[in-house]
Amino acid sequence: MKVFEDYFSELQADMVAICLEYVENKAEDTYIYCSYEPEMYAFDVFFKINSQLVFKHNLNDAVDSTTKIGNKALIYDTSEQRQEAVLDIGIENLEKIREKCKEYGKEMPTEIKLYYNVKQNSLKGKYRYDLVYSHDEELLPDDIFNSWFEEVKNGSC
Repeated sequence: MKVFEDYFSELQADMVAICLEYVENKAEDTYIYCSYEPEMYAFDVFFKINSQLVFKHNLNDAVDSTTKIGNKALIYDTSEQRQEAVLDIGIENLEKIREKCKEYGKEMPTEIKLYYNVKQNSLKGKYRYDLVYSHDEELLPDDIFNSWFEEVKNGSC
């Protein structure tokens, strides 16, 4: 019989899987940002590829001549449709997490930061339960996401 933690873990693992599929399983690290504050969901992702941190729309900036699929040089499909598909699935998973939290009487995190190390097959998460941005008239989820990217880039995270 499944317990809350099983559902929670499965949904987070699905987020990782869809993000890895987006990068053709070629990332070294995956950083997933999820947020839920009263009636607003946010989801985004960035990656470490060839030792470079890149946003999902800049994947090809990290491609070098040795990155190949078969005999062809790898060029990522970063089309708007593909990016939106990843974000939509991430949001769906976040909505499912909220449903499971309600069903099991658990508090819904306001923020989830997932770090997946591909080589070690290791997933670590940081969770917050207080309001992060909705109480601030100028702060948006993108601001928090971009700030996290900069923290990771500067090695302070």
